Amino acid sequence: MGDNNMQPNDRGGPLGWLGHLLSLPGEALAYAIGKWNASHISKEMLQSAEPLQLAPAAVARLTESLLKLESEIKAVKVVVASDTALQAWSPEELMLIERIQMETTEANRNNVTRTEAYRNVYFRTPELHWALLAHLVSRNGGWNMTDLQGEWLPRLLTEAQRLDVFLFLERANALIFQDAYPQLLLYQWSRSQNRSLFHLLPAFGVSAFMIPVWRQFWREGDSAILTTALIVNEQYFIEGRVVRNDYFEKHVLQTMFFGLQSLLQLNGVLFPYGSGREDTGEQLQLAGLILENFQNVHERIEFGKRLYAMLFGIPRVFAGAKCFAAAVKHTGSRSDYSPALFHSVRKNPPRRIYEEKLLGGRLKSGASPIYSPSLQSAWKDHPIESHDTTDWFLSSETVLGYFHTLPFPQTFEITNEYGLMLSKLELAVLAAQRGKSSGN
Repeated sequence: MGDNNMQPNDRGGPLGWLGHLLSLPGEALAYAIGKWNASHISKEMLQSAEPLQLAPAAVARLTESLLKLESEIKAVKVVVASDTALQAWSPEELMLIERIQMETTEANRNNVTRTEAYRNVYFRTPELHWALLAHLVSRNGGWNMTDLQGEWLPRLLTEAQRLDVFLFLERANALIFQDAYPQLLLYQWSRSQNRSLFHLLPAFGVSAFMIPVWRQFWREGDSAILTTALIVNEQYFIEGRVVRNDYFEKHVLQTMFFGLQSLLQLNGVLFPYGSGREDTGEQLQLAGLILENFQNVHERIEFGKRLYAMLFGIPRVFAGAKCFAAAVKHTGSRSDYSPALFHSVRKNPPRRIYEEKLLGGRLKSGASPIYSPSLQSAWKDHPIESHDTTDWFLSSETVLGYFHTLPFPQTFEITNEYGLMLSKLELAVLAAQRGKSSGN
């Protein structure tokens, strides 16, 4: 369906019907109770929280290193991966560089292979907190990709629109992996050889910003400093290459669908910390946050920091999410965490006229599960296109403000909010269907 059927001021359009959802007494009461429960559960979990610390002395040492790096860049205009640096590396180092590049390319085939690679890194080297955070965020990226071919979005977006959104998600996912994964592997090789190998980072096009960060981590082992730096680095890395890309700005970020994401809450990241699996009888429990303004790099970084603080600072979230990551293979289907609600294979052929399946965020009696395909079924692999290799880091002033605190979000239990999100999305489909029918 095209954008002309999604006008925000049309009383019969999705926005009017989404407002109508909360005007229903039963839904409004359930929503209010759910919001109270979420706030209450969040407060309970925060009572046992252990805040992550960005130690002032460690930040001061990193600040000094970054200021020195900044002066060197201004003085000699350091070029990442210059020919001079390549000639300085030994044959053994060149072999290691080639091996890491090959492993990165192999693991960067698609969202499923990337997500698995992050998981393997974390469980081998749990001091690399960012690897678990990246694994869980990458799972969300995969679910967003398969949603585009799932139950609802094909009824709201044209095939061309869905492809554009997929390519946007895929490029961001792939470029972050291409930049970060060699860093993680280089750390593991440094451990195995018991010596710092971070002078090789320029071979992989890694920002000069990360070199003093990794060297300090090698000496001090401060996971919070490293994770914060990786969050900052990856968001600035995709800022010019994806978020400010002319094509994606026009065809994704400035479209009606992307504007509706905040309302529909599709731009959230959730961590299953209590499984919704039929075989265990355990109830689905989700922690997470909603990103309001994806186009703002500052908001994305602070969002990542809050996710990190929640994941590693709140014991119940950490234990549950870690258990989920270890036990459940990522396929891209939302049935990974809620097989009672989603199925990766359709029970019945899709009908031309969609019939409502949800009541209060749960399946109606007799309704078939929501279709959520695996990534393999939804999308073929896409090669990574070339990108600008210019280093984003020019000034320490740009980044130092992010190393003060790692604040907890006040409300992060979103199980009920997630059910409402599903209801909103289904209602948008029903409204669009009604609008299309009345327009004929």
